Amino acid sequence: MLKKTVIEFFGNQLKTAKALKLSKSYVCQWGLVIPEVQALRIEKLTNGALKYDPALYTKPA
Repeated sequence: MLKKTVIEFFGNQLKTAKALKLSKSYVCQWGLVIPEVQALRIEKLTNGALKYDPALYTKPA
């Protein structure tokens, strides 16, 4: 899941952090692709509006 997509969905980094019950600094530290555990949580939290993409988390052979 891309950080940009998540931030746009929730409105900004602060709202994202509050929705996920995380610190804003933790959200700020995400790279382009957010941590896999958070992506799975977000898919459940948004009832599938944001989708977990396993391809973003597999390492090429």
